[in-house]
Amino acid sequence: MTAETPAEPPQVKPVLKLVLEMGPLALFFLINQKRGIIDATAVFMAAVAVSLVVTWVLTRRLPIMPMVSGAVVLVFGGLTVWLQDDLFIKLKPTIVNTMFGIVLLGGLAFGKSLLALVLDSVFSLDAEGWKKLTFRWGLFFFFLAGLNEVVWRTQSTDFWINFKVFGTMPITLIFAFAQTPLILRHTVEAPSEAE
Repeated sequence: MTAETPAEPPQVKPVLKLVLEMGPLALFFLINQKRGIIDATAVFMAAVAVSLVVTWVLTRRLPIMPMVSGAVVLVFGGLTVWLQDDLFIKLKPTIVNTMFGIVLLGGLAFGKSLLALVLDSVFSLDAEGWKKLTFRWGLFFFFLAGLNEVVWRTQSTDFWINFKVFGTMPITLIFAFAQTPLILRHTVEAPSEAE
């Protein structure tokens, strides 16, 4: 007879998770094409809020990164709509990515690999692996913040939106896949249940 393990929190199916994460951005892109960035921002804010509520209803928890990003979207999106100034929504990726970079690298400065708290259920790495992965992601978030600044300050609003939708995600996926060798080198095998 085996001891009962605590119930796993409900998981969202991968396709639905992708829709919940990318849907608000897709709506932002589509509404901008038809109505402009202010209306697109209002729809984006509503879609992010709906996405967070649906995630909560399905899983009874909110992942840290979407929750922080959603809060910043609501604040800076609200300022964009209220003041009719797209500066605030353009600053949002810079602020979110800088915050994540500071938190990750700041945690390392205090001896904590905070990325492990976010991705622990996805990967099981040794301490050195978590430290290296956290450091790399911290730097990458600063890179994304700087890239956002360069793009929105030097290009048109439509170019910035296209880059946000079609550039940032592929760059992030390429970076994430490039971490596979590090993850494989530092993966810790789970203990056998037969013991």
